[in-house]
Amino acid sequence: MSVPSGSAPVEVRLADRLTIHRAKTGTTSLLVDVLRRLGSCDRAGYRSVAGLSTPLLDAPLRWVSDFANHSKPWFLYAGCLALRGGRRGRRGALTGLAALGAASLVVNRPMKSAGARARPDWDALRVPPRRRVRMPSSTSFPSGHSASAAAFAVAVGDLLPTHRRPLLAAASVVAFSRVYTGVHYPSDVLVGAAVGALLGRSASRTVRRLGVLDADQL
Repeated sequence: MSVPSGSAPVEVRLADRLTIHRAKTGTTSLLVDVLRRLGSCDRAGYRSVAGLSTPLLDAPLRWVSDFANHSKPWFLYAGCLALRGGRRGRRGALTGLAALGAASLVVNRPMKSAGARARPDWDALRVPPRRRVRMPSSTSFPSGHSASAAAFAVAVGDLLPTHRRPLLAAASVVAFSRVYTGVHYPSDVLVGAAVGALLGRSASRTVRRLGVLDADQL
């Protein structure tokens, strides 16, 4: 069954472009086959999550997915750190928010525009109606929620190690909720989280390199 180009996985649309180029040049490409396999795995992963029989998770993960809109958990967490964490907490909070802002800027502007991927089709991919949240109007690839969550978790966790595990756990739940509620494909979430993690690590390393946090404060 053919898939409309706008809703096809990014890997499939890239493979289509390479196939056209291959036909013009008469060459073959292993990359095309790899990309098509990745696209198939992406949709299969989405269907697998949609097919989970876990009704007890529906309401909690719907709430998590909605609550994560506009990065509310991370702003609240940063506020608590700033109020109760002393100097280290304030600097950790500011670093986390800087990483979050960078992730939002990179993912929600150029990357989403370049990916131009339509959101998943709930009905075609059989997402149970009881799980669904409001479908965002933005393009699907990559996930801005996952990028922001990973950026904040990694940046703060690097500077405040005691916060690393709870933040990474919370970021993972947010990322999974986006697939579970049907608004993202798995690759959207994985790429978003990877980009966010890289930006979070860059933010924490920049703070260390500039000496914003002295060695005896780490």
